[in-house]
Amino acid sequence: MSNIDLTGTFTAIITPFTKDGKNIDYTAFENLIEEQISAGIDGIVVAGTTGESPTLTWAENDELIKKAVEMVHKRILVIAGTGSNSTAEAVIHSVEAEKNGADALLVVTPYYNKPTQNGIYDYFMQVNNAINIPIIVYNIAGRCGVNIETKTLLRMRDTLQNIKAVKEASGSFEQAQEVRKMLGEDFPILCGEESLTYKLIKERCGNGVVSVMANSHPAEIKKLVELGRAGNFEEGDALQAELLEKMNACFIETNPIPIKTLLAKMGKCELSFRSPLVEMEEKNEKKLLNTFGL
Repeated sequence: MSNIDLTGTFTAIITPFTKDGKNIDYTAFENLIEEQISAGIDGIVVAGTTGESPTLTWAENDELIKKAVEMVHKRILVIAGTGSNSTAEAVIHSVEAEKNGADALLVVTPYYNKPTQNGIYDYFMQVNNAINIPIIVYNIAGRCGVNIETKTLLRMRDTLQNIKAVKEASGSFEQAQEVRKMLGEDFPILCGEESLTYKLIKERCGNGVVSVMANSHPAEIKKLVELGRAGNFEEGDALQAELLEKMNACFIETNPIPIKTLLAKMGKCELSFRSPLVEMEEKNEKKLLNTFGL
């Protein structure tokens, strides 16, 4: 199994569609990837929440990951979103992602069917046993309807050899503290709540971020993470204060609607979503663009 560094700044990259929404715009996708690499981002997360994975077919999901690996060409890490509410599907597509060259997997908790803690363990065990690359456990109770308890995460870390990090998006600073206390300093915690990132890093409860805003402002997010990790809190506090309103604006409506709207206004992709995601309400769009000076 690859021994890779799962700390730092990772961009939850969008999936750009053609104007009619029927196909993935791979030209725009490649341009976005090149911008991320130029900004010094440590890796990209492909086909995650921000990548609109729920409205991708599994064939598209697999192809998107394969294309990303080819475009990146080992310059940064490619982390593939392969979670599902069907364990069998998660296994199949995790195996496919590994075959297609992904460096690691981001595996979300099963959603909608609300498994027990033992069910969550069984799901991750089956994915773990099918592959030989690192797994980042993705805990996002707000979208999945179930929280991974820290004792369950500890059990997974201790018994499943590929569980190497967690993306903590519960929105709870206290849960991140508990994970740090129970799993120790050597287990990477990636923040999945943009506005909490700097606080988690500053309080030694975070090792990096899977960022939405880094789609549009990768250098700024990377700098914030690096300042926090280096203990340069005077400069870090100032940058956090400068970026906080923009971070919050990226979530004025359901992610990834605002960030994709912002990127479209910047000329980086079409303003194209797949239903049930739709374009922003006019008042929210104006607020978003005003916040970013567009």
